[in-house]
Amino acid sequence: MTVNNIDGVTHDFTRVTMGMDVKTRLNVDNAIIGGDDAGADLDVSDLALGHYVRDENRTQIDGQTYNVDDVVRFQGAQPYFELARRDGELSGFRMGFGEARGTLSGNFASFSGNLGIKLEQADGTVVDATLFDDAGVATNHRASQIGIAGADGTSCASADQCVPLTNIRSMDIGVDNDDGTVGFTNDLFMAFQQESVDWQQLNGTGSIRGPQGVFMNLPTSMTLDMTTLQNGVDRERTHYVDRGTGMF
Repeated sequence: MTVNNIDGVTHDFTRVTMGMDVKTRLNVDNAIIGGDDAGADLDVSDLALGHYVRDENRTQIDGQTYNVDDVVRFQGAQPYFELARRDGELSGFRMGFGEARGTLSGNFASFSGNLGIKLEQADGTVVDATLFDDAGVATNHRASQIGIAGADGTSCASADQCVPLTNIRSMDIGVDNDDGTVGFTNDLFMAFQQESVDWQQLNGTGSIRGPQGVFMNLPTSMTLDMTTLQNGVDRERTHYVDRGTGMF
């Protein structure tokens, strides 16, 4: 276990990192975090990490092929937790992995944070997906829709350019490698903040701002076209008994 003290611009940080590797496959029925009378910062049902193999010959996220019914576990290395302080007072707390790769499945009714998905438009241009609330206003706080923003970047481009977040039933957590495989990301974390905090990226290249409340940073290796987004991304098989689409 290592402890690092890090000086920031407005906050000071203490990060505790554990030198271990984690490989897991788990299910959670419901996770509601940061809830109040108006809703929740994070509201996800049927949450799962890792999956079972459904298709014999399909290359999995780790670049390997498996037999049907084999487990493809979610992989994490160097888990850490970190405290942010300003003027000696606790401002926020986060936990994450120094490296992470695997599938994350769930039905996100409400999401606060960054969701690293790219979308390919009809002309072939690839843009970063934008999160929106129920009214189609761009936001990273309690978002319920995802799609392509209009020219001003503050609202959905058009009604057919945004879909409910629940259309994305499984995500590939990781980063794109040059050879087309999926590599480990060092930016997967969840934070809880009393005020806005600029969390330092582990590779030292910059920071990721988390606003007040719960904030989840989910880097993915996914680039989707609009047809796939509108039709929905299938859920990976997350139970040993495969009931197909009837499970959820």
